[in-house]
Amino acid sequence: MKQQTEPPADEVRIRLPRGLARELFTLGRDPLPKVSRPRWLAWLPHVVLGYVAIPCGVLTGMQLNDHYGVRGPALVVLSLLTSVSVVLSMFRPMAAWWLGLVTAGLVAWAIHDHVGQGQSWPWTPAGPFTLAPVLLMVALRVPPRVTASVIGITLTLNGLADIVLRPPQSQTIIGGVALLFAFVGILGYALRATRLARGKLVEQETLTEEERARRTLLEERSRIARELHDVVAHHMSVISIQAQVAPHLVENPSEELKENLAGIRENALEALTELRRVLGVLRSEHPDDPANPHHPQPTLGELDGLVDNVRGAGLDVTTEIAGIRRPLTPGVELTAYRIVQEALSNALRHAPGSRVEVGIAYGPRDLHLCVANSAPTRSAPPSPGAGHGLLGMRERAGMLGGELAAGPRPDGGYEVSAVLPMDPQDLPAVPAPETKKAS
Repeated sequence: MKQQTEPPADEVRIRLPRGLARELFTLGRDPLPKVSRPRWLAWLPHVVLGYVAIPCGVLTGMQLNDHYGVRGPALVVLSLLTSVSVVLSMFRPMAAWWLGLVTAGLVAWAIHDHVGQGQSWPWTPAGPFTLAPVLLMVALRVPPRVTASVIGITLTLNGLADIVLRPPQSQTIIGGVALLFAFVGILGYALRATRLARGKLVEQETLTEEERARRTLLEERSRIARELHDVVAHHMSVISIQAQVAPHLVENPSEELKENLAGIRENALEALTELRRVLGVLRSEHPDDPANPHHPQPTLGELDGLVDNVRGAGLDVTTEIAGIRRPLTPGVELTAYRIVQEALSNALRHAPGSRVEVGIAYGPRDLHLCVANSAPTRSAPPSPGAGHGLLGMRERAGMLGGELAAGPRPDGGYEVSAVLPMDPQDLPAVPAPETKKAS
């Protein structure tokens, strides 16, 4: 591997000023960032700068006329250029600064022969204040080193004019100008840093929320896998036992039949062993999870106990079952129970004092669930970390090929409804959640 050699020091010294010069002479469009919230403030900075531009031009014209005796077309042109530089700073800050700098030079040249005893030069008394808004707009949108260079160039030209061209009877105000421009530069830098930090914070919060949702989805899928293990393990055990017992139920079974049944039993035992091995990894990551071999998986037959617990917590819950109640496949029973459980938990957490209706309808091919609550009678306490229950319910329903819908009701309440197939078969594999590559 070739080692990268650092460029000579002379080359580095040349490259940095070129980059800075390119930024100083960038006259491209750079509009003010809009205020996103509230929306009616989006154009407030533009309106304020538009109003500031008018008195800047008027004040420049009045001082040129009253204090220095400048009249004629030059007075109008310099006043307009002052206002235009302020307006231009909203869209092209560097171009506005160059225009303001040229305007300040033209003003100094126009008043040079009209300076009286004790009057300021090269600035008029209002001159620094008319350039200050332009410098503020520059500092808001360019890096700090460019802002420092802009202020440094302005003060350097001011100092050179004072040394070389200042009329003998005039008064210098470079100290006050330096303080004003330094304050404007620091203010603009602080506002820019605050805006950038707020933008990064919003971006980080968005990424954190996406990562939290993705982690919740993975945890819910892991929990589903652990819960369904007992269901699958039960069926695999039954297959193994039936394959072992089958030869004894037939008189004089052939050797081919015995070999096939032995193969079925062997494959079932191997599958069961692999399933338990994978589940052991999942449970080692969540040792305190209630879904373990010592806890039987709940079914809709335990719905009454669940409702009683919620009633004891202060909710008025009513249940209604339609159709012929019959046993379902274990996966459907478990998924239906968990959906009702999560919906009741959400109502208890977010709608205290409400009335909750739980409806279960057994159809010919589908199981219909509906949990609806009325508007809460009192404000809900904050619940940190909540908000991903719907994600888990949708994951469970989608695993069986069912559908789940949730949303607010017209009366201010909330409703969760699901449709689960009675006998889910030939379902496509659930895709893993997409992961975003770090940029």
